[in-house]
Amino acid sequence: MSTLRKIVIDWLDDNYHFGDTEALLGGDDEKSFLQNGVLDSLGFVKLILFLEDSFSVKINVKDIRPANFDSLGKIVRYVRALPGYRGPN
Repeated sequence: MSTLRKIVIDWLDDNYHFGDTEALLGGDDEKSFLQNGVLDSLGFVKLILFLEDSFSVKINVKDIRPANFDSLGKIVRYVRALPGYRGPN
């Protein structure tokens, strides 16, 4: 498990799912957050602010779309590819 993945899982557990995020995803890191009730629109905003603050990156508002943020796998890949990202793998 990547460290970045664990950080996002821990954030979801602490803020939304009280330790049940892994069970909710069922081992599928590509499971849609929107279609499966993992996060709502306000949750996405909070997650984006958390990622920006935690990793000193800037997420372009044009990039906030399902192709980049609708699953755990998409989020991890997107954040790792951000310019200046120097966080955990």
